Amino acid sequence: MRPHLSIPVVEASQVGEARRVAARLTEALGFDEPTRGRAALVVTELGTNLVRHARDGALLLGVDTSAGGERLEVLSLDQGPGMADLARHFSDGYSTGGSPGTGLGAVRRMSDQFLVHSVPDNGTVMVARIGATPVTPAAPPATPPRFNIAGIQLCAPGETVCGDDWGWRMHDHKASVMVADGLGHGPDAAEASQAATQVFERFDGLPHAVLERAHGLMRATRGAAVAIAELDDDTGSVLFAGAGNITGRLVSGVDDRTLLSQHGTLGLQIRKLSDARYDWPEHSMLVMHSDGITSRWSLDGARGVMQADPVLIAGWLIRGNLRGRDDATVVVVKRAGAAR
Repeated sequence: MRPHLSIPVVEASQVGEARRVAARLTEALGFDEPTRGRAALVVTELGTNLVRHARDGALLLGVDTSAGGERLEVLSLDQGPGMADLARHFSDGYSTGGSPGTGLGAVRRMSDQFLVHSVPDNGTVMVARIGATPVTPAAPPATPPRFNIAGIQLCAPGETVCGDDWGWRMHDHKASVMVADGLGHGPDAAEASQAATQVFERFDGLPHAVLERAHGLMRATRGAAVAIAELDDDTGSVLFAGAGNITGRLVSGVDDRTLLSQHGTLGLQIRKLSDARYDWPEHSMLVMHSDGITSRWSLDGARGVMQADPVLIAGWLIRGNLRGRDDATVVVVKRAGAAR
């Protein structure tokens, strides 16, 4: 998976920086001029909104492939003051002032997909996705997917290559998710985590068996902490195995359970691995992340966020829980019917 680029936006000059990054990304994606123009306006409007109304704002720019093609994905994250009346903020004529669009309503109209979660006095996460052509499937699939999966990956400060990686597979009533964190950061860490991903993508088996296979094939790398979760919608269960400090948690409105990894590092030294089975309640979500995210996060102050789309939840966790000195990856998995 490609990392998102994180741009702090607390002053007007940083809006221009974000717009230039978006221009490079959309050109690399082969977007035509009108689509690049839409993307530039979305980034400008979201950035201007952060400068004028938010605290500790940032824009994350990346590539979304969830709809089959490639779309520019722009996340706007801030620490407050939130929006109590979303309808007002997204109505025509309501503008952030001095921007080239007509407020956040223009962002929604110019985006192929737009998502928002806001809590008064506790901040906002917005996600805008813009593609070369709107995604309009001719007909729904015969068997709708049972899982909704989203992840955000960020490089360590000062790095252009991410030492984390993650991947997922989906088949009928099962989905498997892997998160890897190469030791250290930079190109050598990326080599280790991507080696784990390659094994995960090519070798089908129980989580512990995939990890053991990866361990042998990663000995030429510096090693990585890796965990795999296999979710079964039919049985309502999760199989989990891990080596090192990848965090897994099953979270709902009434329960919060940590999934246990063993000590060790794939490619260097591990104990004999085994799978642990956990119940997966109907309204529970799986969160997996590397140690670039603080492990003691809580969603207690994020009213309603657990009913949101996984990408909004991942953005909310990134927004307030980055350690700020390492690569960071967070992945959220829900049953498809559980996201609004």
